[in-house]
Amino acid sequence: MALQRNDRSIAGFTMAGHALVHWFETSIPIFLVVWLAEFDVSVALFGIVVALGYAPFGIGALPGGILADRYGTKRLILLCLGGMSAAFLVLSLATSIYTIAIGLVLWGVAASVYHPAGLALISTGVEDRGTVFAWHGIAGNAGIALGPFVAATLLIFLEWQLVAAILAVPGVIAVLYGLSAEFDPTAAVEDGVDAGADEALSLSALVSNSRALFASAFAIVFVIVTFEGLYYRGMLTYLPEILHGLEAMDGLVVPDRLEGIEPADYIYVGLLVVGMAGQYAGGKLTDRIAPAQGLAGIFAVLVLLALAFVPVTGMGLAAIATLCGVFGFFLFAIQPFYQNAVAVYTPPDSRGLSYGYTYLGEFGFGSASIAIGGFVLGGVSLAAFFAVIASFALAGALLSTALLVGLDRFVDTDRPTDAGADD
Repeated sequence: MALQRNDRSIAGFTMAGHALVHWFETSIPIFLVVWLAEFDVSVALFGIVVALGYAPFGIGALPGGILADRYGTKRLILLCLGGMSAAFLVLSLATSIYTIAIGLVLWGVAASVYHPAGLALISTGVEDRGTVFAWHGIAGNAGIALGPFVAATLLIFLEWQLVAAILAVPGVIAVLYGLSAEFDPTAAVEDGVDAGADEALSLSALVSNSRALFASAFAIVFVIVTFEGLYYRGMLTYLPEILHGLEAMDGLVVPDRLEGIEPADYIYVGLLVVGMAGQYAGGKLTDRIAPAQGLAGIFAVLVLLALAFVPVTGMGLAAIATLCGVFGFFLFAIQPFYQNAVAVYTPPDSRGLSYGYTYLGEFGFGSASIAIGGFVLGGVSLAAFFAVIASFALAGALLSTALLVGLDRFVDTDRPTDAGADD
């Protein structure tokens, strides 16, 4: 079934925003290599500088959600796109580590508002929510893959300052496109929903709305998303390093003309590309399967994939590549389900706040697995690392099962009217 005009307009606008958030995000580590060579500072200090940019990306999701409820989702997304582009223009003018730090912090603050604003817009404005969640996720994966690829390719021929400026151009184009985009941001909810109430920014309103959310089944969804974030961040942070260290990679001979290209990197990029198919499949299935049912099933698969990784590493390159492909599919297939779960278990007028908390859990609390995974991987063993990662998915599976069998009935909540067939 073809999308309605309003759905198509929102899909195009949010897909552009989602792709560009990750386009900028994943290009930053490519610049880090160049900056370390150019500026006479330690790796540890530059690590702190880059962390200053990434930290607001997760922490800022909650205030971003509040602002989306107050000022409207389209306005926030346009500010996000403009802010990220401006941040990379600041980077293009950088002559010191201090200017780089300013540019990265500006990027993190601007990028933080996208996910709560973009997903709130889809959840309140789109009738065919599952399909648009799917395409929205695919666009994000495209940005994840294209950002580092384009940055690395341009850096072969151009100075890094010019490359940073060039990467900002799509963001400027997206702002111009967004200014001309027309759609109804509340077309999928009941008349009378006021997503921009004047009191949305007051402390009393924030406390009241937050208390209502966490006294409902959203509290369970929030913890589920946090465990998904722990699994996601831990796996994607350390998987490239793990793949590089496998014996199966050492036996591959790379032709001289391709010197510098690591086969492990292509397996990792392939994982992200397969993730696009997972995003699409997951999004389409949200129209047919209850969110809790989909979450429980995919979490169970993710547990098995994590536990299978160490045994599969001894089976050769083909087995490793196949496992990574399957892993990429399910890692990204789960995302439309938790995004839809938020839409099902929260009221439309606090949807921005709901997604703000969601991505605080996903990107904020979820980043704790970077520290946990680094400690286990460096101080214990590879098997222990995957066991810890699997435990995150197991916790998510158990909580999703509890939600599926009706644990939310014991929480004081009224199901929102836009849940529809997703209940």
